[in-house]
Amino acid sequence: MEKGKSVSLVLSSGGARGLAHVGVIEELEKRGYHIAEIAGCSAGALVGGMYAAGKMDEFKDWICHLDRLDVFSLMDFTFSSRGFIKGEKVYNALKKVVKDCQIEDLNIPFYCNAVDYISGKEVIFREGSLYTAIRASGSIPTVFQPARHHRYELVDGGVLNPVPLSLLRKSDENMIVVVGLNAGDSELVVPPKKDSTGKSYISIPTWVSDYRDKMRQYFPEQVKEEKPASLSSISLMTRSFDLLQDRFSALLIEKHEVDISVQIARNQAGTLEFHRAEELIEIGREKAIQALDKWENENS
Repeated sequence: MEKGKSVSLVLSSGGARGLAHVGVIEELEKRGYHIAEIAGCSAGALVGGMYAAGKMDEFKDWICHLDRLDVFSLMDFTFSSRGFIKGEKVYNALKKVVKDCQIEDLNIPFYCNAVDYISGKEVIFREGSLYTAIRASGSIPTVFQPARHHRYELVDGGVLNPVPLSLLRKSDENMIVVVGLNAGDSELVVPPKKDSTGKSYISIPTWVSDYRDKMRQYFPEQVKEEKPASLSSISLMTRSFDLLQDRFSALLIEKHEVDISVQIARNQAGTLEFHRAEELIEIGREKAIQALDKWENENS
């Protein structure tokens, strides 16, 4: 396999936006690229792990059939101050679709990371249970409860290393493709109304449209000048952390010699909007087409 077609793939953290990774991988495959290794973080660990296990089709079929109510039902809420979602229910449901396996037995070399919040050290998974690694890597602080693994209390790998280029082992042999999920609004794209087969994502019954039009005749929408909403202390802290992570992600990419960088805007979707799977997959595909076209034209 020539270097130009052999890929070391890095999939960053980013919650539900990580479903865009699926579209990027599908576009790479369509163009004949061979993914030689995968380094993933959080959502990138989930998608990368499913692909490395050869179970992308099963995973995609499952996630694309979840609506908003399904996603909500998979959230095992708790009153714990360590995180308001236990995080076990969704993985137990996914295990019924894709069985657990050992990382060292995967079809493609796969690595992901988490952080021991007590010591502050990065923990890297290169072997052992795939779901143990994915669960730990995606333990978003204050959202999902930390994952217990041996003597560790683990949280999302994105806390220390959201774009885990450092985990790669064959980067000298391959071209490096990075998919980032925390870019600025300049990378925002208008969500597609239809998927690649022409199927509409949103179908509004005729009676709803008629009712809405009639109501507008009697109750025209009022244009109000609203003052910008002030941030609460928690929102301000979260926003500040996001800005720090966004800049850190950009610095990590700048530090390494990355061949292709596919960037998805942070505001493209919320952290838990997994019901938008089909839409986000198509956005990932669209962004991959743009990045790959540019690289191939420059290197032809």
